[in-house]
Amino acid sequence: MTQLGKIYLAPGGMQLIVTKGGAGVLSDGDTPLLRADSGEKFPAETPAGAAALQLGKRYKSADGAVEVLINKPGTCDLRYDGQSMEIKDAKPLPSSD
Repeated sequence: MTQLGKIYLAPGGMQLIVTKGGAGVLSDGDTPLLRADSGEKFPAETPAGAAALQLGKRYKSADGAVEVLINKPGTCDLRYDGQSMEIKDAKPLPSSD
């Protein structure tokens, strides 16, 4: 389960915080992300995804059930329940005629 407000870590050093939680699993390709407060570590040979995720970018699952915010950049093939997550576009600001 992907919990709201929890920080998750990827093998490539990327770190994110969940801004909208759901029942599925966040992963870097086939490797499930670890919760930062779990005390667990990735084995040394764990491969990291190739995509570079940038600080401050938001991503959402294909169904919109889960949203995350990158709070430490790094490499990761970010997925939710096996499906790639997509970058969330910023909301346009209202015009101030």
